Amino acid sequence: MMKYFFETYGCEMNIAESAAVEQLFLSRGWQRSENPETANAVVINTCSVRGTAENRIFGRLGYYSGVKKIRHKENGAKTRLEEMQEAVRFVEKNGVVPFYVILMGCMAERLLDSVKKDFPVIDFAVGTFGKYKFGDIISAMEESRQPFEIPEEAVYTFPKISYEEESFSSFVPIMHGCNNFCTYCIVPYVRGREVSRPEEQIISEIDFLSGRGVKEITLLGQNVNAYKSPVSGKDNEYVDFPDLLKHICIHLEKTNSPIRWIRFESSNPNDFSDKLIQVIKEQPRICNGFHIAAQHGNTEILRRMNRKNTREEFLDLVKKLRKELPGVQLVTDLMTGFPGETEEQFNDILSLMEEVKFESAFMYYYNPREGTPAATFPDQIDLKIKKERLQKIINLQLKHTTEVMEKRIGETITVLADIVSRDDERELLGKTEQNERVAFKADKNLIGSFVKVRLTALNGNTFKGELVQ
Repeated sequence: MMKYFFETYGCEMNIAESAAVEQLFLSRGWQRSENPETANAVVINTCSVRGTAENRIFGRLGYYSGVKKIRHKENGAKTRLEEMQEAVRFVEKNGVVPFYVILMGCMAERLLDSVKKDFPVIDFAVGTFGKYKFGDIISAMEESRQPFEIPEEAVYTFPKISYEEESFSSFVPIMHGCNNFCTYCIVPYVRGREVSRPEEQIISEIDFLSGRGVKEITLLGQNVNAYKSPVSGKDNEYVDFPDLLKHICIHLEKTNSPIRWIRFESSNPNDFSDKLIQVIKEQPRICNGFHIAAQHGNTEILRRMNRKNTREEFLDLVKKLRKELPGVQLVTDLMTGFPGETEEQFNDILSLMEEVKFESAFMYYYNPREGTPAATFPDQIDLKIKKERLQKIINLQLKHTTEVMEKRIGETITVLADIVSRDDERELLGKTEQNERVAFKADKNLIGSFVKVRLTALNGNTFKGELVQ
C-alpha cells in the first residue's frame, strides 16, 4: 500500500487544492500516512505571499533532503539525529523504498525555473497551471520511474472536487487569479489573471458534496466577489457573483440539500455591490459574517497600494452592511509599514479599527516581494518600526475582539457541531454562522448536526455555551 503525506501552507485556496489532489491519490488506492518519514510521497503545497512562508518551506526542503538520504541509504545520511529516527526505523524494517518530494503551489510557480536546481531533493515542481499532470505524476511514482518536467497549461484548470473525506465543511473554488495588481501583492504573478469557473461545474460539485452529507460550503477565490462567467449557450450573457449565490441557494432548496450554510472569501470591498448585499439579505443560507480586506486606513496609502477604494468608501460599505444585515460580523486584513507610511498615516489604521470594531483581523507588516512594484518604492520602513506598529495593531485588535465577542454572551444561536474538544472529551466544538468557535457539553452523536446553543462565557477567542434542548 503506497502512502502520501501533505504539508499545506497559506490560504484557503491552497487547502482546497490540496484536498483536490488528495482525492486523486485516494482514487488510485493510496493511503494517508501518519507522518512524512514513512510516506512514499510528500506533497508540499506552498505560499509566496510573504517571505517568511517561503523561508519556512526552504527549511522543510532541507529537512526532507535529510529524510531522503536515509530512505535511499545515501552516503552522508545523518541517521543519529533524533528527528530522523522514524525514517531510520522504516528503512530497517522495509529496506530502500523510493521517497518522492513534490513541490506545488505559488512558490513552485514563482521559482519554477530554478527551484529543482537549487533543491535537488525535489522530484516534481508543479506550478499553478501544471496541476492537471498529477495523474501522470502518481503513475510515475507507482512505477518507480524517473521524475519528468511538468509542462504548464495556458489556462487554469479547476479541480472537479475539493472535498476532504468525512468533513462536514468543504471549500468550493469558483474563481482563480486576480486582475487588481495591488503594488505589494505577488498573487497576480503566481496565480495569473482572473478565471471564473462555469456555474454548471460549481453546481455539480455542490451536488456531490450534498451526497456526502456536507453541511456548509465556502466559495473561494482570490477575489471571489468579482466572479463573472458566461451563460452557457448564450452570447453576451453573464452570471455575476450575486446571481451565482442566488442560483446556488435556489438549487439547494429544490434538491433538499443538507447544505444549510454558504460562506465566501476573500472579498474585495470594491466588488461588494448593493446587488450582492440584497441577495445576502434575501437568502437565509448565506452566513452573516464576511472577510473584507481593508488593508489600510489612509486613502493616500491605499492609492499607492493600487487599492480601488478610499477610506471613506470602505467605511460607507461597513455602515451599509450593518444597516441591511443586523448582527453581521466583519473580519479584515490590515497591513502596516508600507513604503513611505508616516506616523500620522499609521494612526489612520488605528482610527479605522476604532470606528469599525472588526471582530478579528489578519495583521502583518509589509514584506517586500521580488517582482512587485512596491519592492522598488523609496522610503522603505525600518523593520524595527514595522514591528512596533504591528504590535500596536495587534494589541488594539485583541481588545476589540474581546469587546465584540463579550457583547454576544447571553445570545442563543445556531451552531454546527463538528468535532470533539481536545480540552474536554465531554465537550463538542462547533461553528457559528459568523465562523466563531463554541465549546459546549453534548453527546458525540450530535456531531454533524445544527444545534441551538446559549453563549455563556468567553475563553480567549472561543465561546463557552450550553446546549438548548
